[in-house]
Amino acid sequence: MHRHKANSDAINALKTARGQIDGILKMLDDDRYCIDISKQIFAVQSLLKKANMKILRNHLHSCVLSAMKEGQGDEKIDEIIYILEKYIDKT
Repeated sequence: MHRHKANSDAINALKTARGQIDGILKMLDDDRYCIDISKQIFAVQSLLKKANMKILRNHLHSCVLSAMKEGQGDEKIDEIIYILEKYIDKT
């Protein structure tokens, strides 16, 4: 149940982001005000971050937890640390 709900929430956020990206492309085609376009891009980034956090949370509660029960959690923990170090904004 927990995994399904997390995936469903992530899917909904990604579908919303996809719709917003289509809207942004139309705004660009319509030569809309740059600041309005930028605001929409930030909104999409926020949705993508939200979806990613749901997926990572699900991964921790499923894959990582299972690996830890089997005595193989170190590899999964290193995997999470790697992805956070590589992709988290360092500015």
